[in-house]
Amino acid sequence: MRTALVISAAALACIAFPAAHAQQSRDTTTLRPVVVTATRVPVERRVAPATVTVISGAELQARGIATVADALATVPGLAVVRSGSFGATTSLFVRGGNSNYVKVLVDGVPVNNPGGAIDFATLTTDNVERIEVVRGPASVLYGSDAVSGVVQLFTRHGDGPPRGFGEVRGGSFGTLEGTGGVAGGSGALAYSLGLANRETEGALAFNNDYWNRVASARLSLGRALTTADFTTRRTDAAYHFPTDGAGRVVDSNAVRRDHRTILGLDLSRRLSPRATVRIVGAASRLDGGSSNLPDSPGDSSDFYGRDEARLERRSVDARADLRPAARTTVSVGAAAEREQIRSTSESQFGRAPATTAAFAAHRTNQALYAQVIGTTGQRVTYTASGRVDDNGTYGTFVTGRASLAWQATTATSVRAAVGNAFKAPAFDETFSSTFTIGNPDLEPERAVSWEASAEQRIGGRAVLTATYFDQRFRDLIQYVFGDETTEFRGTNENLGAALARGWELEARAPMLGAFDLGASLTALRTRVTDAGTGAFGTFVNGERLLRRPARSATVNAAYRLTPVSRVGAVLRFVGARDDRDFGNERRVTLPAYTLLDLSATLSLAPVSHALAPFTLTARVENALDRAYEPTFGFAAPGRTVLLGMRAGLGGPGKAGQE
Repeated sequence: MRTALVISAAALACIAFPAAHAQQSRDTTTLRPVVVTATRVPVERRVAPATVTVISGAELQARGIATVADALATVPGLAVVRSGSFGATTSLFVRGGNSNYVKVLVDGVPVNNPGGAIDFATLTTDNVERIEVVRGPASVLYGSDAVSGVVQLFTRHGDGPPRGFGEVRGGSFGTLEGTGGVAGGSGALAYSLGLANRETEGALAFNNDYWNRVASARLSLGRALTTADFTTRRTDAAYHFPTDGAGRVVDSNAVRRDHRTILGLDLSRRLSPRATVRIVGAASRLDGGSSNLPDSPGDSSDFYGRDEARLERRSVDARADLRPAARTTVSVGAAAEREQIRSTSESQFGRAPATTAAFAAHRTNQALYAQVIGTTGQRVTYTASGRVDDNGTYGTFVTGRASLAWQATTATSVRAAVGNAFKAPAFDETFSSTFTIGNPDLEPERAVSWEASAEQRIGGRAVLTATYFDQRFRDLIQYVFGDETTEFRGTNENLGAALARGWELEARAPMLGAFDLGASLTALRTRVTDAGTGAFGTFVNGERLLRRPARSATVNAAYRLTPVSRVGAVLRFVGARDDRDFGNERRVTLPAYTLLDLSATLSLAPVSHALAPFTLTARVENALDRAYEPTFGFAAPGRTVLLGMRAGLGGPGKAGQE
């Protein structure tokens, strides 16, 4: 905690002092960022009904960040946990909520597995224009899974004459990366296309290779009144892991493979200056599988297995945005979705006969929702929204959200919001399988949340924000062991409850001379209020929730050498957190750690009129070579150095950054 406070206090002072004494002759025009994910219509970030962070594609490129998990690690209130080397299972905890309480969208397409789970390991920033992170409940707009937050990736828009780019990068742990793309547009047509391939040998002694290949595209058609956006993304990845469940390096051939396809279609028609209709179609499919077969004829391990699964989500959403008055927007919409899973598995324990199993299920969901956003006078903005979901498995669920923002002065604003949210049961919790008895009477897990924040601008350059949040979770689903009457097959019931509350303090000073500065501090308190069955010892009355640090802090600074060259540093503190030693069935506390990441881009002179300047790139992760475990038993990689070169084709422009 002391380290976090020192880091944040020093950064806040560095940001606030120069901003308060900036030269008055400088342009102090205040840009008001517009966000979409919090309301599904463009609104200013300061009046959104939830806390929103926007990470631009240009920033991701300047910092050399290739994965969404690395991009999210510096956002206040978020804890990113990777279980080992590059490509290992990666979870995201937002404001103390479970890792399956975050809705993840790519251009409006949900990519969570049914029941909320998602592995961030293979989600990359390739061809991404920006990432919007919403902290707070959003089920009222997105249905299940959006309990404690939403993360949405927006694919790059093309604009202007065709421009292409290519980049190669390599370094520690046998890492080799290659990316490229092209973007452009004129008149009624705009496009972008990106390709990427990344490979590494991994940080462990053997069987730790990881590769990830991504292809993505956006095609935009239309004029002023009618537009159509088609987006697609394909990811193929494989992660070789030698570790068992306790982190021991023992296996020479275990591997997991993922193949994900995402398709999105967004049609919009402006009927009049006060009415717009929009239809959004979405489809995602994940074909995944893992294999852990005997390493050799003499292998004496206790468990072997392999499995394959296909998870699909298809949905359509129709909405009308109406403006009955100059400062009022009313949205009404309807949505329908179908979720489906098919899986097969084969397993063998010791010398026992092999067991095979197959599972298939589907469910549908329909929803109606409405939202109003308005301004009273010049200083008060309000939002109110409601939604009714009707699911073929768990029935009807009603959600609502409301917020109020007040612009007290030109430099000071305050905001408060309250809402509820839910997470649907997973398929294997409601439907019977070989090893479990499905419980069709399960209710969704639910949460009630509220937050209050204040924002202060200093000198026209710096922004200080303080946010307090409170979340209450109940009806948490837990496994109940079976007995001889059920052939030892267990089931699931709504039993647990917990809370999470805390503070997020932020300071931002972009464009402060040649510097971009920022800092944040998060203080989080979690507690189990009803342990239920105890969830295998991970859920204990009065104890903290696992893997959520009580304190975390970040300081980032970048210096622009030229308009296109910069150096930057990010110092990140992650406090102590509870975890579980599954090998010895005991609760443990992981020590705090501090990481330093460095980045640099250096633009060189162009070699011809047609070729934009070459850019040399460098990124150093964990520059201090700290040894730490994000998850008990799974050590993180040490210092990682990546050096590269980027070149653009088509003349000076935003190649690679649109």
